[in-house]
Amino acid sequence: MMIAAMMIAALGVNAQNEVGQFSIMPKAGVNIATLTKGENTKSRVGLAAGVEVAYGVAKNFEITGAVLYSQQGVKVTDIVGGEYDLDENDNLIGGRVFNGDATFKLDQINIPILAQYYIVKGLAIKAGIQPGFAAVKKIGLKGNFYQGSVQGGNVTPVDETYSLKGEGVKGFQLAIPVGLSYEFANVVLDARYNIGVTKAFKDADSKHSVFQITLGYKFPF
Repeated sequence: MMIAAMMIAALGVNAQNEVGQFSIMPKAGVNIATLTKGENTKSRVGLAAGVEVAYGVAKNFEITGAVLYSQQGVKVTDIVGGEYDLDENDNLIGGRVFNGDATFKLDQINIPILAQYYIVKGLAIKAGIQPGFAAVKKIGLKGNFYQGSVQGGNVTPVDETYSLKGEGVKGFQLAIPVGLSYEFANVVLDARYNIGVTKAFKDADSKHSVFQITLGYKFPF
């Protein structure tokens, strides 16, 4: 009975760090990512996973740093593009054109550094800065390639992924993460929005925009 009572009491202990205490937390969750200033876009849902370290600086105040693998990018529907010639009625009469959907796979290794303040026991608000480095630069195409003309030319279905290296994808990104988290019995539910500051491409104004939800478990030491 004493052991059971101690276990129940331990479950009620909040995971908030004491002043001067470190903790390490594996975490994993989901990204809902997109790029700003795009047309016919849909969010790309992907993985967010990594490890976070926290330090209790003062009462109700912590500094955290993490390394996270983050699947980002965007889906674009109804793309028509390529090298082609059109007649006066905008019908394809020559060249090669793609028509279909594309998924920009722009995964990052992110290093968020945040300050978090506990407004009540277990509930923290947070904000900081997040440098990121490109881990994947690819595009997935699903649709058809038309060669010659739509009416009488060759049609080639495609469902492939191609590299975007050398296509102007920037290797470094900077974002501002803001959010909140709730901790109970060493389990931490975190929700944040990563606001892109730098451009995703050298020749376009689109920026990363990522809503992220993760679940982690704190190990104080």
